[in-house]
Amino acid sequence: MLKGRIAVVFGGASNESEISVITGTMTANVLKDGGTDVIAVYISPSGGIFCGAELCDIGVFKRGEELKSPRCIVADGGLYVLGRRGRVKKFLPLHAAVNCCHGGLGEGGGVGGMFACAGIPMAGGDIFCGAAFIDKCRTKILLSGLGVPVLPSFELRSKEDIPAAISTVGLPAIIKPACLGSSIGVARAGSAEEFGTAVQAAFAYDGKVLCEPCISDRREINCAAYCGREGITVSPCEEAFSSGGLLTFDDKYAGGGRSVIPADIPEELSRRVRALTEEVYSRLDMRGIVRFDYLLRGEELWLSEVNTVPGSLAWYLFAPSLRKFRRVVEEVTERAVRDFGEARSKLLVKTGILSSVPASSKLK
Repeated sequence: MLKGRIAVVFGGASNESEISVITGTMTANVLKDGGTDVIAVYISPSGGIFCGAELCDIGVFKRGEELKSPRCIVADGGLYVLGRRGRVKKFLPLHAAVNCCHGGLGEGGGVGGMFACAGIPMAGGDIFCGAAFIDKCRTKILLSGLGVPVLPSFELRSKEDIPAAISTVGLPAIIKPACLGSSIGVARAGSAEEFGTAVQAAFAYDGKVLCEPCISDRREINCAAYCGREGITVSPCEEAFSSGGLLTFDDKYAGGGRSVIPADIPEELSRRVRALTEEVYSRLDMRGIVRFDYLLRGEELWLSEVNTVPGSLAWYLFAPSLRKFRRVVEEVTERAVRDFGEARSKLLVKTGILSSVPASSKLK
């Protein structure tokens, strides 16, 4: 059980907002069942922030009643809960928050930054890593700089980039919106015509599109890590199987696909995947639960994507049940509180520069 009140934050302006609601309500109830004082904080697609214990119930969202909860403001180490006329009704101090936002600014460092500015430790959604890895193009650049094996790729900004993209990565190719997850907008193109159609479809979701070679006979291997009381813990490997030739949204969330844990791969390959997962997590000083998605062909291994707030917080990779997963959430939250406290204990210097600035606000 965690001490103090914990906010579980989810939603946001993202195509993955509904997936986030599933993750958020799941996490809130896992913590509540362990005796933790939990308040759910929902960020609507329009940017409104709502809070309340009732938002822990996924039925509220199924009935479309989520916006009936009180609005709140995140500041001063807690939540200012507003009444109907926008006046502050009460203040709820927070011990910490858990980020369950997928995609957009929620996973991309924005929500973590908002809570950090308000003086609230947040587990998950590390500001730097969230901002870097939400963008698949930046992911390639960052991982390449670390010497991590990645597939060659091309970044498209407009349809005029299509000929150069095909020339660079060849056909068949995989096309992805750069800053979207859950396989939304992802397509395989076997011809130039299909490539153009897939790119145009991806641009409907994002202003930037990534393409990379489609590797035949590839296997999709996932591995996750978190930093808790005893340092970094790395999960077993998982192999994800699609219902067709490409892992889709339905495969992940609508029961179309399946997975095997631990993955049926040679022990040496499993060690390589787990070692690389720990190395990247450690070298980038990552925090929270992070899932790493790999492509495997024979003994060739490429790191494809990094998910800093994975779906369902990848609980199934760490525990046989949600009840036992509670300890993982508690550990990453405790670690966030400790790290935040250490960072705030560092010296803040007042330069005194304001005393030399003229009182007049007019610019010369």
